[in-house]
Amino acid sequence: MTLLDKIGITHPIVQAPMAGATTPELAAAVSNFGGLGSLGAGMTAPDVLSSEINTIKSLTDRPFMINLMVLSEQESTTLDTAMPTWLSQYYQEKSIEVALPKCPALSFAEQLQVLYDNPVPVASFTFGIISAEQVQGLQSLGTRVIGTANHPLEAKAWADIGADAVCVQGVEAGGHRGGWLLQSANDLLGLLTLISQTRACTDIPLIAAGGIMNGQAIEAIQTAGAELAQIGTAFLTTDKCAINDIYKQALLDASENKRSSETRLTRLFSGKQARALLNDYLRDFAKFESAHELPPYPQLNAMTKFMRAHATKNFDAEHQSLWAGQGVALVRQERTIELLERLVKEQ
Repeated sequence: MTLLDKIGITHPIVQAPMAGATTPELAAAVSNFGGLGSLGAGMTAPDVLSSEINTIKSLTDRPFMINLMVLSEQESTTLDTAMPTWLSQYYQEKSIEVALPKCPALSFAEQLQVLYDNPVPVASFTFGIISAEQVQGLQSLGTRVIGTANHPLEAKAWADIGADAVCVQGVEAGGHRGGWLLQSANDLLGLLTLISQTRACTDIPLIAAGGIMNGQAIEAIQTAGAELAQIGTAFLTTDKCAINDIYKQALLDASENKRSSETRLTRLFSGKQARALLNDYLRDFAKFESAHELPPYPQLNAMTKFMRAHATKNFDAEHQSLWAGQGVALVRQERTIELLERLVKEQ
């Protein structure tokens, strides 16, 4: 049985679960079209997540996916690193008030419990790996389980605990890298290399992510050995995406040569490697990029939140996290349904 049949979708298109950018309406639109719509819920409180799952269920009777960020209880509750001096100085210069939270992230255990209490067709996980027992618990409720990997060893780890599929995320992908092993941070693999090396060590079904912007790229990753394409950046400039207008315009400007379309892998926003469109923040503070100088994720993420919120409020693209993949030069301003129709037509 193909992964398409196993999940129950018509087209080999997975809309990437971009936390903060996805909405129940976007997920439902993609699912109703015959792809796999998804909601990035790693930063969503459990009660809100349950409500949003219900909203998606009211908008579509097709399969959809919920994505969670795997964090230990210690990671989500510990805020014991000092704020970097350069960031403190930035806040002082801009007169930005900072009130650090008691916990830098939400409880993964509580979010996962929502998926047991309010089962969904597909659950995917990033930033870490869950246990075989947790995989089986979700599968017993009828939920398909998908892991995320930046390295073949991570994909094999998901296969070994019984996951239904793995999303292999190449270095081209926008936003946070989903891997957790040292190898994935030290050996940054392009998508086609990652697919072929993963195929050599496991036969688990693969979903490919990273730089996929059109139907031709979908065909390319299928030829390489993946079954489905996970697409994120292309959806950011469509009508049902939740990002703010300044962020959206920056992406469109990059596609129209009105600003650089260069992207950069950075830890400066969150403490974890993520790909973003180059802006003043990444240029000005590049010298602090070294991992040993930065608080870890999610602590730095909690510290820079005030800068990012201030930038959004003041229509400033230069201090927001403009997550984008290397295919950003190909984004278009279009309706979500138009993008989906084009992706299918181009294959």
